[in-house]
Amino acid sequence: MKIPAAIILASQLALVPLAQADVSVKLGVLNDRSGPVADSTGEGSVIAARMAVEDFQAEKKGIKVEIISGDHQNKPDVGATIARKWFDTEGVDVVLDVPISSVAFAVSGLAREKDKLFIASGSGSSELTGSKCSPNTMQFSYDTWSVANSTAKALVQRGGKTWYFLTADFAFGHALERDASEAVKRAGGTLLGASRAPLFTPDFSSFLLKAQASKADVIGLANGTVDTRSAVKQGREFGLQQAGQRMASLLIVINDVKALGLEAGQGLLLTEPFYWDLNARTREWSKRFASRNNGRMPSMLQAGVYSGVLHYLKAVHALGSKDTQRVIAKMKELPTDDAVFGQGRLRNDGRKIHDMYLFEVKKPSESKGEWDLYKVVATIPAEQAFLSLEEAGCAYANARKN
Repeated sequence: MKIPAAIILASQLALVPLAQADVSVKLGVLNDRSGPVADSTGEGSVIAARMAVEDFQAEKKGIKVEIISGDHQNKPDVGATIARKWFDTEGVDVVLDVPISSVAFAVSGLAREKDKLFIASGSGSSELTGSKCSPNTMQFSYDTWSVANSTAKALVQRGGKTWYFLTADFAFGHALERDASEAVKRAGGTLLGASRAPLFTPDFSSFLLKAQASKADVIGLANGTVDTRSAVKQGREFGLQQAGQRMASLLIVINDVKALGLEAGQGLLLTEPFYWDLNARTREWSKRFASRNNGRMPSMLQAGVYSGVLHYLKAVHALGSKDTQRVIAKMKELPTDDAVFGQGRLRNDGRKIHDMYLFEVKKPSESKGEWDLYKVVATIPAEQAFLSLEEAGCAYANARKN
């Protein structure tokens, strides 16, 4: 009996694995593209996303990827408006980056409401995957606990027993101060007070005078970007460092250190998961990135975009689907491994776990090149670098412990 051609064709198609089917995904990189955080996120994060797509060879694996970008201007209402439009009318499946934690909280709520995915690398509040966690949100570079705890602990152990905080007066700064304060107390240090300054304050004089009057061993800078740079430079002008008070940045990225300069920044201790010159894999990837980014090396935030996109594509490919909840489950099932952060894993609360590193900013005499800025002081293993799942306080994650 002759079998109809249509039946033969149908049976052959049935044998094609689902993972071979074409899947189209749309990624939205949402960050500061023109303001004070643009150097460490901005177009560099878009470049990092494109590199992840290319390195994964997504098109050859049946995944068509479109990448768009938006400028949230560091304003929660602007960021939420862009994200809502992306989800509702532009078919965006994943929002990436999102520096400024107040913007990130708004995007996280929208992603949950619309059943989309939010992979944060620019925002660091530990509450994002802690007490204010969402099943649809992941944190891929760092959080305030991981950077503040390691840096504060190291400084107390080096003699910085008394602390005064200069804090950016918004969610991110409050989280840094809280997490660092707990680390100082656990290590046997003492808190002498704090001043809170508006975001992007040009003049820190009044705050630095209070810090100086406290006679604290360490002035903890619970801020970032231009605020950190301004505070460090103005502190040196006031003679704080020269008089023996140490300024500790609880979050500073390589772009800020470069802008600050080694003369002003030398001796700063900081904690990051990534540095371009850390090993052979980071050097090779970073040099490719710099060739596309006007010679500028990547920040840990841009590295986080690369890592997040790469891991997302691995999950989509494994499933042959971009279904949000299935992809999230697969991302948490698969181990992470990439050129920027090395090996790690994604916990049930959405926090990516990998090694962190305590760095010290080099003296000018120690630097051998324009971007030769850090030296490694210590490696902090992944399971010690982040607050435990139980302590992090994510209700849904603790209900189904990892």
